[in-house]
Amino acid sequence: MADLIQYYGTGRRKSAIARVFLRPGKGEWKVNGKGFEEYFVTEQQRAAAKRTLVVANLEAEFDVLTTVSSGGVTAQADAVKMGIARALIEFNPELRKTLKAEGLLTRDARVKERKKYGQKGARARFQFSKR
Repeated sequence: MADLIQYYGTGRRKSAIARVFLRPGKGEWKVNGKGFEEYFVTEQQRAAAKRTLVVANLEAEFDVLTTVSSGGVTAQADAVKMGIARALIEFNPELRKTLKAEGLLTRDARVKERKKYGQKGARARFQFSKR
């Protein structure tokens, strides 16, 4: 029985988490069992998700199988981008320098600030009245 060759990477953005599996193939995408264009509706989301493979010049080399959860679709696209970058480093460690220079390995830690008690939101206060 032939072993399945695949490379794994986890990507995160805000509260979105993407588990990415790269398998040698023709460049087919599956995101949560759906097609790439069906899941990522806008061109911006598609470009963000594919950016790592475009930078590495490997768009047609791998089939991409991803499972994403939580967060919005745009954050999920960014999580997929990071997951692919991590999987590519597992495939070829020499790509690290190129991907790092493009900022694809840096975890974007910006998350929504929590609402505070006694306030309307994270920073917004209730309207103050003198009288």
